[in-house]
Amino acid sequence: MKIIVPMAGRGSRLRPHTLTVPKPLIPIAGKPIVHRLVEDIAKVLNDKIEEIAFIIHESFGKDVEKDLITIAEKLGAKGTICYQNEALGTAHAILCAKESMQGPIVVAYADTLFRADFNLDKDADSVIWVKQVKDPSAFGVVKMNDKKQIIDFVEKPKEFVSDLAIIGIYYFKSGETLRSELEYLLDNNIIKGGEYQLTDALENMKQKGMLFMPGQVDEWMDCGNKNVTVDTNNRMLDFLEAENANYISPTVVNENSTIIPPCFIGDNVVLRNATVGPNVSLGENTKVENATIKNSLIQTNSIIRNANLDNAMVGNHAVYDGKHTNISIGDYSVLE
Repeated sequence: MKIIVPMAGRGSRLRPHTLTVPKPLIPIAGKPIVHRLVEDIAKVLNDKIEEIAFIIHESFGKDVEKDLITIAEKLGAKGTICYQNEALGTAHAILCAKESMQGPIVVAYADTLFRADFNLDKDADSVIWVKQVKDPSAFGVVKMNDKKQIIDFVEKPKEFVSDLAIIGIYYFKSGETLRSELEYLLDNNIIKGGEYQLTDALENMKQKGMLFMPGQVDEWMDCGNKNVTVDTNNRMLDFLEAENANYISPTVVNENSTIIPPCFIGDNVVLRNATVGPNVSLGENTKVENATIKNSLIQTNSIIRNANLDNAMVGNHAVYDGKHTNISIGDYSVLE
């Protein structure tokens, strides 16, 4: 089994945090979004992952590429870096990893997380992960027949046709078949909205009689902007606590401070006269003094003083000393 991970650009909706770090590498409960994504896919597949191909912009740099290769290796897989330097759509992005499209593959967009407990139907030509939503008009949705087979794909329907939203994770029994369909789109310049779309390839496959089945997830978490990313961090911490996972490092220095679970607290964090939690992630080497923090995501090597933070997101190597509550400051920022 191989996993194809289009990572697109850095993500403008999550600035300033993505000015220095691509969005899929922002940590959720102490682990990068893309790392958690491929781990959760591996659990659902219950199969050995041979290769993970990450599709990035070349400007991400060699340090990011090394981090991605490490993520793949931690799962016992080969890491491959592919480049998409021009935003020409989902079909074009996936095809940038065409050399890795052999045998069964999973395609997963790197800005989403999920929780699921289902058995993947590997007899299907394709499985599309979906989640029931309240407002399907904001999403691409699937329509099913009475056999629970997917018979149609509808992009942002104005009238109700289905409440099963496509979350951006797909299984294909034959990577070669998908590659051929994507190449057909590019070779024949089949474009919608100025881009080559994966849904056009899916529609062509469906018209040829290929079997599409749904893989329904229990939880779907977005990381599109600051507020939903903080909320995703909160929910992930709740899941980890329910699994009896302990994510407080034994190297934490605790001086007259209280930790209210669930929390992730990394190595060498220093807490002085602080109350931390619930739902807080603190990256390694961060210092918190005379502060109360809840429902917040603080990255590495930062300093928080004299603060009362709620629904806050702070980058790496940042310094914050102040009275504001709901803040979002990026890497190397200083606010005193």
